[in-house]
Amino acid sequence: MTTPLVKDRIYRSPQALIGGVLLLAIVGWLGIDALLRGHGHTPWLALAAMILLVPLVVAFTLRPAVFAGEDRLRVRNPFRVITLPWGEIAALRSGYSNEVIDKSGAKYQLWAVPVSLRSRKRAARKQTRAESDARGGRTGSAGRVFGGLRESEGVSGPVRAETDKIMDDLRRLLEQRGEAESAQGEITVRWAYEVAAPAIAGAVLLAILLAIG
Repeated sequence: MTTPLVKDRIYRSPQALIGGVLLLAIVGWLGIDALLRGHGHTPWLALAAMILLVPLVVAFTLRPAVFAGEDRLRVRNPFRVITLPWGEIAALRSGYSNEVIDKSGAKYQLWAVPVSLRSRKRAARKQTRAESDARGGRTGSAGRVFGGLRESEGVSGPVRAETDKIMDDLRRLLEQRGEAESAQGEITVRWAYEVAAPAIAGAVLLAILLAIG
């Protein structure tokens, strides 16, 4: 069996996963309490709200992921799954959001790799502090300084925010695999009806109950 040239990688947002679990717990707790103790239309309203909210919470927190393989990049966003062969990707761009741009100019946001301006500022402060320490030749208790970074930090190169490191990894994969014969093909976009349909049903049911309520 042929060994893959590139090991498959999955990127997700830990903060989104934690937030999603907490939100689902809150929605479940309030919804089940209303179902068991509510009177009149309250249980039905609670049921409709849960049918609406649970898919939306899952879509925007637990579902987003980026799968980087040997031949293609698969982007799973809240309501779409985009599969892009490396050969069809023109660039991976970072600004106020992280995006993949195909050769036709279409842009797809990477929901699972959100930009954190706070993390970028924190990384910039660490980089400035490390460079200052290197110029001053300070050692201190935190460890010796090598090339602008402390030995104890175990970091080489410029200090980068975590999501910027992920984008750097994806750009390296694009450089390595963009011209490979097996990494060519068509871009496919699939809508996540399994997420959208329950949310729409919940919204319609909630609207009907509120209208007759």
